Amino acid sequence: MSIAARTPHTGGTRTAGCLRLLTFPFRTAHRLFRPNRYDRIRDPAITAAQVARTAVGGVATVWLIRSYPLQESAADVAKDQVLELLLSAGVLIVAGPVAVACFVLSARPPARAVYVRRLSGPAGAFAALLGSAAALWFLLLGGAAQVTETAGGVPFVGVLASMAGVVFGVPFIAAAVVLSVHYSFRVGDVCEVLPPLLSPVLVWSLFVFQALDGSPVAAPQAVEALFATGPPLSVSLLSAWELQRLRTRHRLTIRRALGRSSALAS
Repeated sequence: MSIAARTPHTGGTRTAGCLRLLTFPFRTAHRLFRPNRYDRIRDPAITAAQVARTAVGGVATVWLIRSYPLQESAADVAKDQVLELLLSAGVLIVAGPVAVACFVLSARPPARAVYVRRLSGPAGAFAALLGSAAALWFLLLGGAAQVTETAGGVPFVGVLASMAGVVFGVPFIAAAVVLSVHYSFRVGDVCEVLPPLLSPVLVWSLFVFQALDGSPVAAPQAVEALFATGPPLSVSLLSAWELQRLRTRHRLTIRRALGRSSALAS
């Protein structure tokens, strides 16, 4: 047997280990914020339509920015996008619990008990995002000193803890915000009709914000109006189609989900 055959190949293992370490915050966020109820309805057509709508919106936005002069710097445009994402998460933090509470309270027994048992997914997503944001804020505001004091005054313990918290927390929170908006804080784990009911509330709330903020490009009014109303209208139409498909393909309606018809899809 040759030396090369006897020598273990560790380069690929090290690379895979580094990649797993770098992607750990994103994989953790994906596990926490993606709906994963085992018996949830998974319709490939609905998923494909959502992906297509997102792709078309992204391409249209790039075209708009490249076709017309910016009215503000590229950095300001990027800040507006981040602010819009944070605003989306903020709207869902308020509207999500209200919508879920109204839905669960409106359900009749035994449907109500089914939905109460399913609240752990959305509640865990809320707790993970708010808790991680609070922990990162604590570390950035001098939490290392308190960690050092707790560790018996050993300085490097607080520094290492703060570094580890920031290195993990920043990408985790970034991924968590994106995924929480995309999956509406896992309300689909409670019932499949909730995401298409909640999505229009989110996009029309953002429409008001964008109308007050103004367009970032110097485009004709007709183009600005199209790009301002296109996202909320397309999401609303997609949500209506999704509810229609849940009714026709999976026999799940809002009334049936609330236990107000002869059958309940649990």
